[in-house]
Amino acid sequence: MHPSRIHLALPSRPDLPFPAIEGPRRLLATALWCAARGWAVFPLKAGRKIPAVEGWQQWATRDPAAIIGWWRSHPADNVGIACGPSDLLVLDLDAPRTASDRELLHGRDVLANLACQAGQPDPAGTFTVSTPGDEESEHRYFRQRPGQSLRSSVGTSRRGLGRLVDTRGNGGLVVAPGSVLDRRGQLQAYTVLRDLPAAPLPQWLADRLTPPPPPPIPVGAVPPAADPRVAAYVKAAVAGESRRVREAEVGGRHEAVLAAARSLGQLAANDWISDAAITEQLVDAARRHLDVDDFDWAELTTTIRDGIAYGRRWRRQIHPR
Repeated sequence: MHPSRIHLALPSRPDLPFPAIEGPRRLLATALWCAARGWAVFPLKAGRKIPAVEGWQQWATRDPAAIIGWWRSHPADNVGIACGPSDLLVLDLDAPRTASDRELLHGRDVLANLACQAGQPDPAGTFTVSTPGDEESEHRYFRQRPGQSLRSSVGTSRRGLGRLVDTRGNGGLVVAPGSVLDRRGQLQAYTVLRDLPAAPLPQWLADRLTPPPPPPIPVGAVPPAADPRVAAYVKAAVAGESRRVREAEVGGRHEAVLAAARSLGQLAANDWISDAAITEQLVDAARRHLDVDDFDWAELTTTIRDGIAYGRRWRRQIHPR
């Protein structure tokens, strides 16, 4: 049963202890526990970190009927937590991975140094999970405050917190404790280090992770069209391409922006819309992606410009009815 048809949700209990359950129903118990804590879950492939369903952000649910239905049929599937609908911002603190990182002890040391520079305590007093492996990496869970919708970031990106410190926010996922990874035939579990309620995200961290507003874009106008069909066509095309950009997933944003700009550039070749108007519309659609996993203002505007220029090589034709 798809959870979008279900409207029942468990009452939230942010301090509910992690269940000490073993056996075939362990991951079902984990999923129900997450839902009880207020976190929306979805299935991951057994022993892996890959979603087991398409459209996992829409699938994510707190409904016990949907959760029980899935994990009774797929008891080995890992449990994923959708950070956006769960109002979570998870800090992913890694151990050194390359020779250039060896001077750093751990991502948690980077975070502690950032807190010290901000004159704040190390934000360690929150729900924390140890990830599988010998590196002792950890996930620290924080509640985003009302009105916040911070997205994921990579350590050294423009809005990142620093090397070895990534974040998982709106649009991102985290693997729930109790889930296991298959490492060369050995199952290694995500384990709870600190079984505490998820603490509110410290304001100093939220400030560092909040992207600045992009520079203003000159407002462009759509030239009036003598043919009402052309005007309606342009309006529909702009709406469709803007939606394509808004709904793009991480890893496909550059291609989505480029394809949208190329398509609308074909309309600009007929003087049905200006380059400035295309840029304005696509920038507005892409705002949610800015400073997420290194997708920045320069890449966005350059991609739009190149797409429009390419699209202008071919005039769009509207065939008579």
